[in-house]
Amino acid sequence: MNPVDTSLAEPVSSRPAFLQGWRLWAIAGGILLLLLFLFFRGGKKEAVNPSGRAVPVAVAQARKGDMAVHLTGLGTVTALNNVTVRSRVDGQLVRIDFTEGQMVKEGQLLAEIDPRPFQVQLMQAEGQFAKDQAAAQNAQADLRRLQGLVKQGIISQQQLDTQVSSVAQFEAALKSDQAQVESAKLNLTYSRITAPISGRVGLRLVDVGNIVHATDANGLATIAPVQPINVVFAVPADNIQQVLGQNAKVGKLPVEAWDRDLKSRLALGSLAAIDNQVDTTTGTVRLKAIFTNEDHVLFPNQFVNAQLLVDTLHGVVIIPTAAIQRGPQGAFVYAVKSDSTVELKVIEVQGTDGDNTAVTMGLSGGETVVIDGLEKLRPGSKVVLPKPAGAKG
Repeated sequence: MNPVDTSLAEPVSSRPAFLQGWRLWAIAGGILLLLLFLFFRGGKKEAVNPSGRAVPVAVAQARKGDMAVHLTGLGTVTALNNVTVRSRVDGQLVRIDFTEGQMVKEGQLLAEIDPRPFQVQLMQAEGQFAKDQAAAQNAQADLRRLQGLVKQGIISQQQLDTQVSSVAQFEAALKSDQAQVESAKLNLTYSRITAPISGRVGLRLVDVGNIVHATDANGLATIAPVQPINVVFAVPADNIQQVLGQNAKVGKLPVEAWDRDLKSRLALGSLAAIDNQVDTTTGTVRLKAIFTNEDHVLFPNQFVNAQLLVDTLHGVVIIPTAAIQRGPQGAFVYAVKSDSTVELKVIEVQGTDGDNTAVTMGLSGGETVVIDGLEKLRPGSKVVLPKPAGAKG
């Protein structure tokens, strides 16, 4: 074999090390280029929306004017008083003189219990009274005779004193008999059950023919007045000083009753009372409002939303609450400029009432603010405004 000349050949161990280092530098450079590409691409996305196209949004107009500030709380409609109609005597129910759900007046006949047992009791009491009255008259006549005999010295003073005592006993018996007569008359009156108050009568709880007792727990029916009627609701304890201040300043604050969806106003009333303590379990204070309820739209135990007017802000810019965003710089909105791009405007909020918010700084009125599609916007983003109603194409 011929010997191999390796004087010009590259060392075996140096070639792999060189290739390995070159590959590491190539990989690092590629990663750096990729990061730079992503960085500049991401920065470009911040300037516009991710797709590079205009963002469809919904907008509203900022307007200047006065805004009412309400406190809203879930409330319960309650009757001024609720009465269970019960019998005050025992007997058989022979008549029902009301219709379930009927409006009744105070003193109106509702039901009648068989009056015959009470008529018999009255006759017995009147008979006993007449009997004792005759005996009392006879005793008084004897007293007058004995008084004459005493003057003549025929009888002793002791006999006269005994007759005086007898007359007093008969007079006391007459008073007791008179009480029995009045009691019998009262029971006879109680056999006719009348409405103790005016209001709407509920469902009948006893039918004709049943024996009713004065001790029955359920009674015959219930009556709840509905004109006027109350609404009890709660407001946060943090707002109670504002309520007290406005109530002392303007008197009875207006209160509106709305349906559960806050879409329809049911009635208009006024604040009637404020509770004397905070409910520590909920951190709220209970308020009571009174409503005339002339059209009977409020019903006892009905759930409503009560809105208490506590202030009116004058000369403020009003925008939809949905337009307001929060960030490190505070509250801000996106206002649409004439070139269909948006501008970030920092604002100062004075008060919120439902879907509207009063702004005292950052807007002057007349601006177009974005209320929907906000999550895709950045300062300078181009937007597409909705077409006016009735527009073609």
